[in-house]
Amino acid sequence: MENLTTETSRQFYAKVAGFTILFYIAVGLTSVTLYSRATGAEGTNAILADIASHATAVGMTVILELLECFSALVLAVTLYRLTRDESQELAMLGMVCRVCESVLAAIGIRTTLALLWLATGGHAAAANGALGAFLLMPIPTAMIGSPFFALGSMIFSYLMLRSHIVPVPLAGLGVVASALLVAGVPLQLAGFLKAPVTMWIWIPMFAFQFLLGLWLLIKGVATPASRQPA
Repeated sequence: MENLTTETSRQFYAKVAGFTILFYIAVGLTSVTLYSRATGAEGTNAILADIASHATAVGMTVILELLECFSALVLAVTLYRLTRDESQELAMLGMVCRVCESVLAAIGIRTTLALLWLATGGHAAAANGALGAFLLMPIPTAMIGSPFFALGSMIFSYLMLRSHIVPVPLAGLGVVASALLVAGVPLQLAGFLKAPVTMWIWIPMFAFQFLLGLWLLIKGVATPASRQPA
């Protein structure tokens, strides 16, 4: 009975993780699309004017970014629950990385709110100065959480690969895609990696996350290799 209860619990967490991954992707893409439309102009003043005319859309991005933060927290807990039997220490490190990702993304929301305040509050003097330019720098504050996302993803993918709870090719894709970001994102933040490479390195991760979300939601997880009879 205890084994049945444990297995039911694992499948429940797998379904929650699968749904949350897909939700995270949908919310993230929608947020990026809305924000890009509201900041598509060139020059600080032009961008702030654009934000002012798309204030509702920018406000929606704040809500979507909060949902992303909550989703990262849910994934931190559920993926830890699914992989802790393989290595509790590594699973804990992966969970902490995803929590850091969430916290840093939440801090980054302050930048969006500051831009909205500059654009809609009649603060022309501040908007014309260095403050507006600083807030519109190419690397958003929330991007600082990406290395933690990448490292957490690599750890969880590695544990899934070792435990065989998802197909080996899928987990292997996760390890490779995550390692690519672990190496590439810090270089991007430091300014050594430029577009379009900075977009290409995210494609394998997008494919992995989408496939993993679908698999967990539909198929769930297999019995860990450590629990399978010899």
